[in-house]
Amino acid sequence: MTRKSATKRISVTFKPNNVTTAVSEKANLLATAIDAGVHINASCGGIGTCGTCKVLIEKGSVDSKRTAMVSAEEYARDIRQACQSRVLSDLVAHIPLESRLEAGVLEREMAGGSEAQAVLAGGWRYNPPLTKLLVKLTPPTMKDNSSDLSRLQRGLKQICGQNNISVDMTVVRKLAAVLRDGEWTVTASLLRDDEAAMRLINIEPGDTRSSFYGLAFDIGTTGVRGQLLDLCRGNVLAQGLEYNKQISYGADVISRIACCAKPGGLKKLQKAVTATINGIISELLAEAGIEADDVGHMVVAGNTTMIQLLLGLDPKYMRLAPYVPTVSAAPQVAAAALGIDLPLHAYVYTIPSVASYVGGDIVAGVVGTGIQQSQQLTLYIDIGTTGEIVIGNADWMVTASASAGPAFEGGGIKHGIIAAEGAIEDFSINSVSLEPDIHTIGGSPPKGICGAGLINIVAALLLVGVINQKGKFHHKADKRVRRGPDGYEYLLAVAAETATGKDIVLTEVDIDNLIRAKAAMYAGCQTLIQSVGASCADVERVIIAGTFGSHIDIESAVTIGLLPDLPRERFIFIGNGSLLGARLTAFSTDILDEGKRVAVMMTNLELSQNSQFMHDYVAALFLPHTHIDEFPSVKSSLKRSKQETTV
Repeated sequence: MTRKSATKRISVTFKPNNVTTAVSEKANLLATAIDAGVHINASCGGIGTCGTCKVLIEKGSVDSKRTAMVSAEEYARDIRQACQSRVLSDLVAHIPLESRLEAGVLEREMAGGSEAQAVLAGGWRYNPPLTKLLVKLTPPTMKDNSSDLSRLQRGLKQICGQNNISVDMTVVRKLAAVLRDGEWTVTASLLRDDEAAMRLINIEPGDTRSSFYGLAFDIGTTGVRGQLLDLCRGNVLAQGLEYNKQISYGADVISRIACCAKPGGLKKLQKAVTATINGIISELLAEAGIEADDVGHMVVAGNTTMIQLLLGLDPKYMRLAPYVPTVSAAPQVAAAALGIDLPLHAYVYTIPSVASYVGGDIVAGVVGTGIQQSQQLTLYIDIGTTGEIVIGNADWMVTASASAGPAFEGGGIKHGIIAAEGAIEDFSINSVSLEPDIHTIGGSPPKGICGAGLINIVAALLLVGVINQKGKFHHKADKRVRRGPDGYEYLLAVAAETATGKDIVLTEVDIDNLIRAKAAMYAGCQTLIQSVGASCADVERVIIAGTFGSHIDIESAVTIGLLPDLPRERFIFIGNGSLLGARLTAFSTDILDEGKRVAVMMTNLELSQNSQFMHDYVAALFLPHTHIDEFPSVKSSLKRSKQETTV
């Protein structure tokens, strides 16, 4: 009998994490990192088109041909794309700064406090979907020996006047013991079910009404944010956030949908997000000193793809015309069934979505800011890789999504990074000397450009005439403009001043990518507004939501043509509108019902099939716009800048 030889195992060490793992020969290096719990930026999901997963091979060898994403000079220094490399021998791979995922942006968001609530319009009752009732029963006798469940149901009917309360089997299984342990005084947890009826989900001996907690979560493509809620008093006890572990499989929803088509892909993504949620829940409970058994409800908001992945639903048909999700309003589901570390009686409610690319995060933001209760014509914008837009008021709403791409989060930019420590965020330039003034997050040496910084840089360069309205450099306008490997570029910081030891530049390709992203967002707003017979000037209020949106400088955003040129007092920043709406839903059945109503009342406009959008998009491929009269304040600034230059 021939003995089968053992598969050769190879040691792989990742620095600076100092994590070592063993893999089979020719294992993919990016997949190896993911399996070892080491993150390497891979915006495209590992198909080799973004170049963000570069690593330095310090020891050993890999099978990796040079691609267009790796320069000849980098290749000679043993820099490789992790996603395109297969391990051949014991290996030490160093992950450079620009390929790491750091928590700076999350820490800054936490330090900034919770999302704004000041714009909440109208009134709502404090009436959580989950409630606890103290039930005092008479013990059974020979004359009254009805079943324990019948006795409990009679007691509940006397308190809440309902006789159609459904009962979970988990309650029935422990009912006899709990009733007797509590000497016939028990606390019943009732959850409003999907049909607005009551459902008995838990029973505890004695009076436990003071231990009554819920959770609110926003599942974002990049980050997951959670809050632990005291349902007795309506307080937030703790909050936390973490990068969505799905980010290792791609930076955007399209790459993650594509990942689901691979064997085991959907299961990996579902486990990744539940692992992120579980980590946050553990931290929240520890911070507040609360036991998991006292948590009975969880409200989740997120874009449609994130919700489908959480629920383990294949999202592939959302990417194919006519772009249909499996479900828009999912039934409540036991948290444990999803792999979430909560007791068997805890249920998850996901805020309903409108369409494949307009999700429950937008519905949550709308109800959280009270647009559905106001007569003001309001434009709601959530800016990200996919920008979601709503126009309307209490009587009607129209919504759309515009695919902006990753530029606003630093993707597709030569030296682009997420908004972490060392990211260039603010930029100004002297109109006479043209000397720049650069500010980074945390004040540390620069290591790249984040989305907000990119907007500020391009706006400033436009106003002083270093670039023209097509986004092209005036070659002789500034000594910092030079020809690089990708065409003309602007030197932001020299190698000696940076954290990476390399020059940080802004290229014309970078500017083109930003122009396309801002054009998609502005054209989406314009097309949506025009579709209801209005103009930008008619908009009475602009609500800007999202983590990225909270760091945008309004003047710079208007200067490049990302946002409409309206009186600045009409703009309101709310931060994370999705988490705001999720929390309010956990506190009030009024808000829960409003969310269901708003999701149904919204009319979705599919921009990918809209000829007017394409016309508006092409017109917006200019700084700020082909039709400069749409931006009177920018027109005035550009005119003044030219006069100063002439003088």
